[in-house]
Amino acid sequence: MTGHTHRPSQEPELAPRPFRPQLGELARDSARNGRIGVVVAEPDGQLAASFHLRPPGGGPEWSAPASGITLSPVLSPPTHITPVNQPGTYDTRAQQAAVPVLIHYEDGGAVESVLVCTADEIERVRAETTRLAQEHEAAGEVPR
Repeated sequence: MTGHTHRPSQEPELAPRPFRPQLGELARDSARNGRIGVVVAEPDGQLAASFHLRPPGGGPEWSAPASGITLSPVLSPPTHITPVNQPGTYDTRAQQAAVPVLIHYEDGGAVESVLVCTADEIERVRAETTRLAQEHEAAGEVPR
């Protein structure tokens, strides 16, 4: 047998850190059937012994353990993806293309990522962008 053999790490697996929301952030509380709340108080050992949350539109507060074990982040949904002005790459061994993109979120945030496509997917994207370019030209629009 040639190649590399996968060996499990000899080091103990690290447990994931609990989510620690900040004041004003949204958090989902699994102890409250996934209820979403705004953090209005953080555990500080003096004034608040736990997280205090309130529904985003107002309403009664509730508490969550200071460990944050029942809390998880509320992610803003993506709205669209745009290409980044950088060249893509093609990996012949993996038979995949990678195109740099920017993912835009409803809250105004954005993160750089990579669109990964197989050869078949590249062909579908090429056919669709060619069709759209032809519609653009037929409409008499000038590229920017």
